[in-house]
Amino acid sequence: MQSLFLSFVSLYSLSLFAEEPIVGDNLPSYLERALEANQELKVFEQKVEAAKERVPQLSALPDPLLQVTHFVESVQTRTGPQENGIMLNQRFPWFGTLKNREVAASAEAEALWYAYQNRQLTLMREVSLSFYEVGYLQKAIDITTENLEWLTQLEPIVETRVKAGGDLNSLLRLKVEIGKLDDRRQSFINKKVAVFAQLAALINVPSQKDPFVLEWEAPPIMELELVELQKKLLQENPELKMLERKTASAEARVALAKLQSYPDFSLGINYVQIGDPVVSSSAADAGEDAWGITAAVSIPIWLGKNKAARNEAYANLNASEHEIDQRRLQLLSDLGVAFALHENAQRQLTLYGEDLISLAEQAVENSLHSYEVGTTSVLELIDSERSLLELQFLNWRAAADALQQRIRIQTLVNQPLK
Repeated sequence: MQSLFLSFVSLYSLSLFAEEPIVGDNLPSYLERALEANQELKVFEQKVEAAKERVPQLSALPDPLLQVTHFVESVQTRTGPQENGIMLNQRFPWFGTLKNREVAASAEAEALWYAYQNRQLTLMREVSLSFYEVGYLQKAIDITTENLEWLTQLEPIVETRVKAGGDLNSLLRLKVEIGKLDDRRQSFINKKVAVFAQLAALINVPSQKDPFVLEWEAPPIMELELVELQKKLLQENPELKMLERKTASAEARVALAKLQSYPDFSLGINYVQIGDPVVSSSAADAGEDAWGITAAVSIPIWLGKNKAARNEAYANLNASEHEIDQRRLQLLSDLGVAFALHENAQRQLTLYGEDLISLAEQAVENSLHSYEVGTTSVLELIDSERSLLELQFLNWRAAADALQQRIRIQTLVNQPLK
């Protein structure tokens, strides 16, 4: 499953260009690191191994019982005194008990395996979402820095005009805009450090005060079919498979609870060592050892206990069935939300990237030209630049949202998107 996820998530991975990369230069490198180093996954691995080892234990017969008796005071018989006795006994549960124990234990082990797979996907989702969020924040920092530099270069020009008799308010508004933009840039930087700290914890590496720089591009438009995704989710989601195996285990335990009303059998062999007769005996078998075969059956007379066991098993089965129904609806809801957000992000990408940003850039150019020839004020130029800046933020936010929602969809359906 790991290789499958890494193969299709790499289609949308960001390229990293850092002086000293912590892990690698792309998202699959971070996912590989997370899968190798995450301690919670190691706990799951050991739980799965432990569950597998329970299966042969529960499907085997109980250990036979060997009993040795030494007669301190020998019992005298007509053939001689009884000196030692040996008994070997084996208990056999009612027919079907061992098989249902095996089925229940196997289903529980499989449920843990699917829980392990689900935790892997959850970890991959968390790493990917943080990764793309860092990418967006870096892009926001770059855009803000670029605009801040542009306004800073504009400041001496406005100061010159003010000295020549221009409006002082224009210079004050420009300084306020520079201060607000610098504050916004610093906020993006601090958020990036915080999000990267979360990412570093997921991949089990120390965080950095100044995380590396990410360079990435907006993803291509992808057409998805919600009905097909819903089918894949119901078929491939490991959490649903885990709950299905839990239900199978609960069904086997219902059968086991019913079998408690039937008896268990025991078969055994008794061997008694006979000593030499104290007095001479005319018996033909004098001094010969004795042996016999024993059979026993348990009597399940405690009807209240057996009924309570059945009620408990049925209650657990009903709980498992309700849980899988509720979780199925919740996962389908999560998929529907992710699908809608993905569609909206792609719509915004098309709107901003293909239409509005180019218009806003043209508006900035026109405002700059008008300001240079003195037909407009610096305030209008600042407004045009601010509108372009907001559209650029929205465009890259939509790009990050589209990538993040694709990750959510992929981890829900456990399948590559095509």
